[in-house]
Amino acid sequence: MSLIEPPMAIITSLLICLPFLLLPLFLLLQKRKNVYKNPLQKTFPPSPPKLPLIGNLHQFGTPPHQSLHQLSIKYGPVMLLHLGRVPTLVISSAEAAKDALKTNDLHCCSRPSSAGARRLTYNYLDMAFSPYGDYWREIRKICVLELFSVKRVQSYRSIREEEVDEMVNSISASSSSGAPVNLTEKLSALTASIIFRIAYGTSFQGSKFEHAKNIDELIQDTEAMLGGMSGADYFPSWMGWVIDRVSGVHKEFDRISKELDGFFQQVIDDHLKPGRRVDDEQAHEDIVDVLLKIVKEQGEFGASHLGHNNIKAVLLNLFLGGIDTGSITMVWAMAELAKNPKLMKKAQEEIRKTIGNKGKITETDTDQLQYLKMVIKETLRLHPPAPMLLPRETISHCKIQGYDIEPKTIVYINEWAIARDPEVWRDPEKFIPERFDGSSVDYKGQHFEFLPFGAGRRVCPGMYMGTTTVELGLANLLYRFDWKLPDGMKEEDLDMEEASGSLSLTVAKRTPLNLVPVKFSQN
Repeated sequence: MSLIEPPMAIITSLLICLPFLLLPLFLLLQKRKNVYKNPLQKTFPPSPPKLPLIGNLHQFGTPPHQSLHQLSIKYGPVMLLHLGRVPTLVISSAEAAKDALKTNDLHCCSRPSSAGARRLTYNYLDMAFSPYGDYWREIRKICVLELFSVKRVQSYRSIREEEVDEMVNSISASSSSGAPVNLTEKLSALTASIIFRIAYGTSFQGSKFEHAKNIDELIQDTEAMLGGMSGADYFPSWMGWVIDRVSGVHKEFDRISKELDGFFQQVIDDHLKPGRRVDDEQAHEDIVDVLLKIVKEQGEFGASHLGHNNIKAVLLNLFLGGIDTGSITMVWAMAELAKNPKLMKKAQEEIRKTIGNKGKITETDTDQLQYLKMVIKETLRLHPPAPMLLPRETISHCKIQGYDIEPKTIVYINEWAIARDPEVWRDPEKFIPERFDGSSVDYKGQHFEFLPFGAGRRVCPGMYMGTTTVELGLANLLYRFDWKLPDGMKEEDLDMEEASGSLSLTVAKRTPLNLVPVKFSQN
């Protein structure tokens, strides 16, 4: 079961409750000051016409990044919407994104309050959804230095290589039958296994954690809870309370947060069992070990008042950012290469010529695979796993592209639209890895036409960990196998549509990717 798809659930519930809510709501709105109501002294961004009560909520189609892109074509790359009572800025150009994420980064670096995020992060004890302030700076510093540093990521190299080998061997064992392999399933299991071992110190396959049995469903529900819309987020609290109970959102929030909390608590309890010790000769500590050590020795790390809920909140970020985004990127890359066999052959020739007859690829080998890196960049451009960057919230007045933006405005960066802007990218709808040949454009947050990991203070600190896994996984798949479409399928028949849905954090390929592996012989 997943959350009811907004905004229709909110609108439907609102219509049911309307007779009971209309009069007190009218009186409340009469008193409420709309900071975007009087433009006499200021220049506000253009806005589509809005409806009473719901504002522009009804204009959020599915998938949202595409419907907002269509609106931006008519109203411009800096567009003001009103989602219920909440002013919301949608940015759809590289220039405007630079204004928001660089020029006005300090003004736009907080996070909006949301019912789902508040519940799942134990009142914003995590790094990704925490509002800007002293606590965010403290927890981000701990995560950057202790969890996502190059040294820490490289310490997990053996885990990534072992898990990739296991996936490749599994595909190899079934390749003799000539049957298609569900790569979506294989790659999701790969990233889950890597994160489980790195973060929780246990294998995903056959995991002893009871809450990990339906991990894909739990991820989808958690993302829906974080990215979806609840009445509490867009209407007065008393009104949102009624809407969320009529629509079933409140009940779903209870179920998902309890499942996730139970999983994280079980992980922590397992690490605290008497007699469990990280051996001095062990290759690495897992991330829970590191976080428990920080909680125990808080003064040494400059932290204060950290406890198990802080650990759970950080584990949430790893749970979502580490498992889903990497597998989604690898699936899209393999789908694009299967649809463009000449490009797949080019990538394979580079890999096989560089690696020779070593039999498998290690992480040190991937530095030499320049065309593979172009393939990954082009995949992130055309299919960013998070097409709408996590929303920000302005903390003070600023100007973006000449428009006045008031405090407490939610800011969405439509990365999907920016990466397909024909004024910036040649043939933006086509998959052309060569566009990055000799180009300085990278995904590290300095080029605002290409922002799969964001930019500024809120740039994703886990990009090195994520891209390392993607490079290793793709390189081995292309090195060890030739790939064919199932019998009777042509390249043009391959479904390249996105899964539709609400403001989910990530967007995957709509249908599973099934390809036929053929073992490649070095002889």
